[in-house]
Amino acid sequence: MSQLDNPLAIYKFLPKSNCKLCGVATCLAFAAAVIKGETDLTGCPHLESTIIEELNGKIIRQATPEEQLRQILEPLQREIVTLDLSASEKRLGATFSGNELTIKCLGKDFTVDSKGNIISDCHVNEWVTVPLLNYIIYSAGKDLSGKWVPFRELSNKTIWDSYFEHKFEKPLKQLTDSYPDLIEDMIYIFNGKRVENSFSSDISLVLHPLPKVPVLICYSKPEEDLESKLNVFFDMTAEENLNLDSIYRLCVGLLMMFQKITLRHIKQ
Repeated sequence: MSQLDNPLAIYKFLPKSNCKLCGVATCLAFAAAVIKGETDLTGCPHLESTIIEELNGKIIRQATPEEQLRQILEPLQREIVTLDLSASEKRLGATFSGNELTIKCLGKDFTVDSKGNIISDCHVNEWVTVPLLNYIIYSAGKDLSGKWVPFRELSNKTIWDSYFEHKFEKPLKQLTDSYPDLIEDMIYIFNGKRVENSFSSDISLVLHPLPKVPVLICYSKPEEDLESKLNVFFDMTAEENLNLDSIYRLCVGLLMMFQKITLRHIKQ
C-alpha cells in the first residue's frame, strides 16, 4: 500500500455513507481532518481495528500552520546566529545596540537578537517574522533608486504576478472603495507618507514595511462610469533587498491588517 498523503487517499477506505457518527458532516471532511491531524481513524466506527492499524502506518499528516512556520523559521534563525549583527547596521538601515538589531517596520521598532528572536512593543505577526529575518540575512543593502516599478517587473515569473494581483492589489482596491478612510489610517497607524501624485492617481502614499523595501500605493477614485483604480509599486531595487516570496508575504500580511482595521470600524 502506498503512503496516504491526501484526503482522497484516505476517503477510499471509508464507508462513504456520511453517517456523521464521527462528528463530522461527511466522510471526505473526516478524511481531511485525519490528514490535518485534527482527528484519527478511530473516530470512524465502521473501520475495523486491523484496517486502522494498517492505515495509520501509511498516513502522512500535514503540518499545522505553527509547525510550518517553525520549519521555515528555524533555518533562518540558525543563519542569524552566524551573522555579525553590528556589521549589518548600515546595510539594513537599522540601529545596533546591546548585541541587538532594531529595524523599523511600518514605523514600529522590531528588535532581533543574536539568536533570531524578534521582540516588539506591538504584536509580532507571523507574516512579519519570515520577511524580517530574510531581510537581515540576504538584503544586499542596495540604496533606493527612486524609480518605481510594478511587481511584474521585479520578476519574470508569471505565477507570482498573478498571485500578487489577485491576492493583494484587487482586494486592496475593493477595501479602499468600501472604506475610503483607509488611506488616512495607513498614514496615521502605519507611518505612511503622502507623496506627489504619481501614475495619474488621485492619491499616492508610501509605506515602509522595511527600511529599504518601500511600497508606493496609488489610488484613483471612481468617476461617473469609470471604476476606481489602485496600483502598487516598488523601488526597482526591491528584489535585491528582499526575495519575492517575502515581498509577497509582507503585502498579503498588510492586507490582513487593513481588513482587520476596516472591520473594527464597521463594528463601532
